[in-house]
Amino acid sequence: MSHRENLIRTVTRLTGARVLVVGDIMLDQFVYGDVNRISPEAPIPILQVKHETNMLGGAGNVVRNIVGLGGGASLAAVVGNDPTGKKVRKLLEQNEVADDGLVTVNERATGIKTRYLAGTQQLLRTDHETVGAVDAKTAKKVISVAKQAMKHCDAVIVSDYGKGVLVPDVIESVIDAARTRGIPVIVDPKGREYWRYQGATIVTPNRAELAEAVGHPVTVQSDIVEAANSLVIEYDLKAVLVTRSQDGMTLVTAEGDVTHLPAEAQEVFDVSGAGDTVVATVAAAMAAGANMVDAAKVANVAAGIVVAKVGTATAYAADVISALQQQQLGGTDVKICNQEQLADRVAVWRHAGYRIGFTNGCFDLLHPGHVSLLQQARNTCDKLIVGLNTDKSVKKLKGDGRPVQSERARSTVLSSLSSVDAVTLFGEQTPIKLIKSIKPDVLIKGSDYSVSEVVGADVVLKYGGEVFLADIEAGHSTTNTIERLGK
Repeated sequence: MSHRENLIRTVTRLTGARVLVVGDIMLDQFVYGDVNRISPEAPIPILQVKHETNMLGGAGNVVRNIVGLGGGASLAAVVGNDPTGKKVRKLLEQNEVADDGLVTVNERATGIKTRYLAGTQQLLRTDHETVGAVDAKTAKKVISVAKQAMKHCDAVIVSDYGKGVLVPDVIESVIDAARTRGIPVIVDPKGREYWRYQGATIVTPNRAELAEAVGHPVTVQSDIVEAANSLVIEYDLKAVLVTRSQDGMTLVTAEGDVTHLPAEAQEVFDVSGAGDTVVATVAAAMAAGANMVDAAKVANVAAGIVVAKVGTATAYAADVISALQQQQLGGTDVKICNQEQLADRVAVWRHAGYRIGFTNGCFDLLHPGHVSLLQQARNTCDKLIVGLNTDKSVKKLKGDGRPVQSERARSTVLSSLSSVDAVTLFGEQTPIKLIKSIKPDVLIKGSDYSVSEVVGADVVLKYGGEVFLADIEAGHSTTNTIERLGK
């Protein structure tokens, strides 16, 4: 088995991983819109708000990443008795994570970070939060729920955002309890007081946090290794994993082993929450039985995925496996994606200002007519998505004996075309659900249809999109090809 195959197998085992997250939870709110003019009241842009989204932030984003990878998550954190706290609980429910580990404190506001964006540009961030150490009574409650949850977990994450939940008593109690049970503790640190993380398994500072911790700049690789090693020795750590942004990661262990991992991202779109992805992936992989080096390698791939997405995004297990398979194939671009992955790609394309097109079909035995239709479709947009019928739905549409080629073969051939930017499978009789989800700017079908006959045309036209009917090249059809082959 190759090393890449071993990493892929590690990712497939994440389904059985169970991880406890202890830390500062908050709500991440994103407000999107357009800027077309400057305010007459002050030299500031006016954001015409189009839509808003809410996501779990802080320790909550770590939880989202664990769930996205297929693992199970428990949580020990503090929220206020306020509307934001209720939103946090609702989002946990949507991610199938129990909220019984949340300690409610009436005097404390649940943190909310609101980011205002025009296209890809962040204009402003506002924070509403309570920053300050929780009292001893609250700390004891957090310790109690953490210890209870730890009985059913194989790894622990300490997600420190410096908001005051992780007072020294909480951190020390959690690390001691985990060490007693023989399970790893992965810390996403804050500040320079690393004595609080004494005895943890892995601490994951970024380059700036590492410099703050040791009290001097760490500009070159040798500086990073030396600084990380000093933390390992001074604070009885098993390892320090330094995230180095565009330069990748460096893992330094207590045994003196050093592993440098190059950056995996092809394009950096948004670094929000990448550190959360790293700790979540390392912890989930180790909970599934991976060693520290393999866990770091999988986390490096996952981090490369999320920085190419919008906002505090997550890396799904399918994303990571696809990325590892691409590496194994020498970097071949894999455009085939499930609908969760497609939603992430569409979000990135939209915020980059791309015009998105959609067409669909069976595409069984790809012929020149198909190629022409797809090229015409691509000429109407910047990014073309092809919805491909599954084998089961083709059989319902075309009858027994079809498709001639499997859905895997058909999607592979389609993804090899330069005119196609993404291929996703759908099993319904029509692609209407997919169209409503994507909301393409242009919907494309062949001119053998009228606009009124195109599935989803009414939906697209209603929100201001277009319908384009591509010319059909005469003399080409899959049915005729099959008939000729049968002679």
